[in-house]
Amino acid sequence: MRDRQASREARRAREFEAFVAGAAGRLLHAATLLTAEAPDDNPRARRLLTPALAHTYARWDRLHGEDPYDCARQYLATRFAREAWHHYGGFAQSRPHPRSPLAELAPRERLILVLRMYEGVAEEQTAALLGLPVERVHSICDRAAATVLHPTRTPVPGAAGAKAVPS
Repeated sequence: MRDRQASREARRAREFEAFVAGAAGRLLHAATLLTAEAPDDNPRARRLLTPALAHTYARWDRLHGEDPYDCARQYLATRFAREAWHHYGGFAQSRPHPRSPLAELAPRERLILVLRMYEGVAEEQTAALLGLPVERVHSICDRAAATVLHPTRTPVPGAAGAKAVPS
């Protein structure tokens, strides 16, 4: 009996290790996009990823054909939304890193854009996960994509009053 249980636990650990080896990098990248941190300096993203993986491991035996990546991604997204709500008074603007490609977006816009465009989650699933109407998810995603594709330009300091030097 103990041998079977030990064997089952060892198999579970190997399966989870294989899952993490294949999925952790992509999940960390998604978390880094959500937190709008620099890819090489992302402590908030790592703090989001760790409990998502722990939650997935805790549910591993109860997944019954459910995609473990989807489980981890859902936990990551809902935890990010909850933390953004508590830390910033709703989905207010946090302080993103200027090197982040999503630095100009508010947390809700980042969340929806990452789920829809980076993760490929359908509008209906994103809306259900966030408790929003599908139309709202669509409009937020469109606005966020437009902002990323056409960022606001900040003037270069000193360029406004600079005069051309004759040659």
